[in-house]
Amino acid sequence: MYVHHSRTALKLVAVLVLCLPSFALATDAMDPGVRTQASVTGAPIGGLTPGQAAAFQTGSDDFSQTQPLNTGLGPRFNLDSCGGCHAQPALGGTSPAANPQVAVGTAFGARNTIPFFVTPSGPVREARFKYHADGTRDGGVHDLFVISGRNDGTADASRCAITQDNFVAAAKASNLVFRIPTPLFGAGLIEAIDDATIVTNQESNATTKAALGIHGRPHRVQIMGTTNNNGNDGTIARFGWKAQNKSLLLFSGEAYNVEMGISNELFPTERDETLACQFYTTPNDTTHEDGTDFGSVTSDIEHFVFFMRLLAPPPRSPDTPGGAPSIARGQAIFGITGCADCHTPALMTGNATITALANQPVPLFSDLLLHHMGPGLADDIVQGQAGPDEFRTAPLWGLGQRIFFLHDGRTSDLLAAVEAHHSAASSVFPASEANRVIERFNDLSDGQKQDVLNFLRSL
Repeated sequence: MYVHHSRTALKLVAVLVLCLPSFALATDAMDPGVRTQASVTGAPIGGLTPGQAAAFQTGSDDFSQTQPLNTGLGPRFNLDSCGGCHAQPALGGTSPAANPQVAVGTAFGARNTIPFFVTPSGPVREARFKYHADGTRDGGVHDLFVISGRNDGTADASRCAITQDNFVAAAKASNLVFRIPTPLFGAGLIEAIDDATIVTNQESNATTKAALGIHGRPHRVQIMGTTNNNGNDGTIARFGWKAQNKSLLLFSGEAYNVEMGISNELFPTERDETLACQFYTTPNDTTHEDGTDFGSVTSDIEHFVFFMRLLAPPPRSPDTPGGAPSIARGQAIFGITGCADCHTPALMTGNATITALANQPVPLFSDLLLHHMGPGLADDIVQGQAGPDEFRTAPLWGLGQRIFFLHDGRTSDLLAAVEAHHSAASSVFPASEANRVIERFNDLSDGQKQDVLNFLRSL
């Protein structure tokens, strides 16, 4: 089951919105900026049992914890805390205004140079190289920092002599691309959406989508001649910029290993096995069978999952920015222009063992599908069956409180982020599937564009 906009209703709104003068701002449209009013963002989802609430709190505590050397940090890492990356506007969000990577790179005497693309007021970033030196595809994360020389009081890495990758050379060779953290609010609801719901929504409004050039697809892996089946279980992946991860547990295990260098039961091998740089058993994080309670038995990655799965969706603002009428007009125009054909306003969850997640509307504003986004946004990274110009439709809920936009954090201007979705075909990549939609957006009056921006910032 899915929830989409009504085409009949939108046709009526189209007459009212597109044929009558807008009551919004008469000046050039502009991003209203980050919504700053107090909210309950970062709270647990409602309706939890006492045990589930306790699991959420345990996960929250671990998610915000800084990891030292003697728990397995490194040898290569991007940051020493999940919460440092996922901090805006609250724990579980995305990149904060003040980048914690600037300080952590040289903390405790570590012998690192802060990469040129990591700045105090810029986004938290991970770096990927598109190709290996021999011309074959790379695509993997190249961690920014090493523990060499670091002595944090729990261990002394002075004997570790590994060095950072050469990011300057990679940039000069046009081989360097970036990703920023995805927000995690409402992630448990996204995980609980049935595959059938995603496919049904994909097939809805097929004629309209085809006319707009929209041809999204689920991220599955081809196997045994059957189109688009996951190589393990045939189901749809949905987390990450390219929908590369199926579940929150997989997402958690991968991030712990890749972003902090902490090996775990899902990813038990160190990414850098230099012996002089190992200060803890491998895998670093495991289930503790001799523990005496819930928190001491389960592993960190499971704690992270409890936090993410039970994290409430971000609350919307009914009247900020621009006032309720502007927001309502903006939402209507959002549907009319075709934005909602990819950014589906809501999907429904199916059955779930956690009652609070079962059979619930999920106002995520995403179809969770992969789309060709054109050469302007293409990062030339292949993950699973997600191609070098394909990205998952980013959920828009919580957008009003985000600082940085697009997969690489290239802009803090919402209008610029919208315009970046338009990209003509090149000799390498096809045109963006969003081109016709953005052309419709550009045909709007300044006031109508402002209404759309106000709506987006109200999410």
